[in-house]
Amino acid sequence: MGKLSSLALAIASLSVATAQTYQRLGSCPDLGCVLPPDQSDFLPGQYFDLRLEVHAPVNGSEAFNDGKPDESFSVTIAKEGGEAKDVAEFFDVSEPELEKWDFKWYEDLFAKDADTPSVVNVASKIYRKLAIYEPGNYVVTLSYYGEQKTVANWVVRPLATQKKAKNVILFIGDGMTTNMITAARLLGHKSINGKYQSLLQMDQFPVLGHQMTHSIDSFITDSANSASALYTGHKSTSNAMGVYVDSSADFFDDPKVETIVELLKRTWDSAWGAVSTAAISDATPIALTGHSRSRYAYGSLVDQGLNSVTNYSWTNHGGPDVWFGGGGEQFYPGSGSYEGKDYYEAFANAGYDISLNKTSLLELGNSSKALGIFCQSHFPVWLDRNVFTENLNTFENDPLGSESPALDLPGLKEMTLKAVDILHTRGGEKGFFLMSEGASIDKQMHALDYDRALGDLLELDDTVRATVAHLKAIGELESTLVLVTADHGHGFDVYGGVDTKYLSEQKTDREKRKAVGTYELSGLSQYTVAVDGVSYGTGPNFPVNWDPRYTLAQGFSANPDRRENFRVHQSPRQVVSNTPGHDETDYYVDAEDSPDGFVVNGTLSVTETSGVHSLTDVAVFAMGPCQETFGGVYGNVDIFYKIANCLGLARPDSKTPTDPGNGCSKNATKH
Repeated sequence: MGKLSSLALAIASLSVATAQTYQRLGSCPDLGCVLPPDQSDFLPGQYFDLRLEVHAPVNGSEAFNDGKPDESFSVTIAKEGGEAKDVAEFFDVSEPELEKWDFKWYEDLFAKDADTPSVVNVASKIYRKLAIYEPGNYVVTLSYYGEQKTVANWVVRPLATQKKAKNVILFIGDGMTTNMITAARLLGHKSINGKYQSLLQMDQFPVLGHQMTHSIDSFITDSANSASALYTGHKSTSNAMGVYVDSSADFFDDPKVETIVELLKRTWDSAWGAVSTAAISDATPIALTGHSRSRYAYGSLVDQGLNSVTNYSWTNHGGPDVWFGGGGEQFYPGSGSYEGKDYYEAFANAGYDISLNKTSLLELGNSSKALGIFCQSHFPVWLDRNVFTENLNTFENDPLGSESPALDLPGLKEMTLKAVDILHTRGGEKGFFLMSEGASIDKQMHALDYDRALGDLLELDDTVRATVAHLKAIGELESTLVLVTADHGHGFDVYGGVDTKYLSEQKTDREKRKAVGTYELSGLSQYTVAVDGVSYGTGPNFPVNWDPRYTLAQGFSANPDRRENFRVHQSPRQVVSNTPGHDETDYYVDAEDSPDGFVVNGTLSVTETSGVHSLTDVAVFAMGPCQETFGGVYGNVDIFYKIANCLGLARPDSKTPTDPGNGCSKNATKH
């Protein structure tokens, strides 16, 4: 939304064209860096930090000024049509101390192969916990090395202070694309003569939009910075959340931006929670409160989830009212927890009821805060929890750290419905925000285990269906904005049908490929056709036969070498492995995977063991207050602003709102 002159556009285009495999600092194409960078958007009143850096490359193609950064740089900010002011004066803050460090990077793959990094010396300052309250266009100008300037155009979005929705539930199907939704519908819903007899719940939402998922310095994103974009309205770099990545070595000193739950707690004192079938410290759930350049700092991020940011003055989100997921290794004392502490005990001391299995989850009351950690690492997927249940005994994932399997596991539906009840009770008229994630759609697509991924997608949709019904039952459906979306996609699709019996009995790969039927030879879905002796008891909206003779021809566009027989895998899939006599990172088709299938050559580096994310836009389904704003095509950051506007989180000043109650009621005060 920011304005750019034609000259600035030309310079920006040149910078993008020259920054490819490796980048000195992704959001900083010049030797002067402003973070948040050019084209950043802000919610009025949203807290953020401002980092300035001046780079002096010592060697390489950018070598400059004998490697001595300009320590006398200056920075101004001006509202469009107004006078430029020194940043410290504009924000009425003290001038921060100068910081200095150095870092290394590779200019391209040739430099990487030759192990000849470029060294950069840095002079920097950071202004912390700032906010701009007046909407409009702003220009930040960093001046350095005499006449050199780096300009950042910022936009502070319009004010929207009235709360239109009491509650928001954001469902995220991690990695879920339209192609996957289409495939899951085919698996779980019967059609007659091309007409479906039932539909997915998300198919029935009244509004459909699409979001673009680019990160700040790459058109392919990861789950950390894509979740951060959804929660903060600011793009970031892969592996980062709640911050703009600077060039320092510290994982926790990067310039922060305030998240949706921090704003919601500060503005309306609402309840909030997160549910995931991943470890609760995984990127999507932890980015609600996490501020770090590294998604892998799991223990520290869990501490932030309980105690908020503690190394700098920042919003106190009060801790989640509900936190349900996996990741026990970050909670029992040991190498995985922050400073080796017992975080089960820390949460209990903070007033949380603790649940470690499905039985105790269902017994929880609704008035207290609740922590539910049901296994180590990520949940076993829906297919293993409900169909191939013998696989559960092979896990060593007890949430207290023993080598025993976690067998009494809830599903996403049980966790989400319980979370709604607790948040509904604790939020009261102040409302709540809940994020519920179907995490292993993504994780199983990475593994090229399509059936397991689609099973988790059907679980997500079943959870959405049950949640909509539950909201109606408790009288909250009309006051709740419900969204279903993804954070990014994968290059997955279905392109035909497969006669798996014929494929298995052929002798060569080229003969086996005749089993793949396309167009009229694709046939019809056999997953909804009942077979004598096959029953899983999983209810409607799921396949009645996961292993029919005629299956889907499905695959990836970005994958390692693999062998395909297109049948459901009885145990979790591993497509590649090390081969004796070859480099340990040179992966070949795993001999035990789909042995009766045919080899499909990979499209990625031979060092890759799994599929990767893709460029595709992802769908946004919306129902409830403000649903009409989610139609069309827009950036991932816009989802944050649409939610924030619906919740009335923009602020015209630093004062606490006088009406912290439900803005959806007939007697709500307009601001």
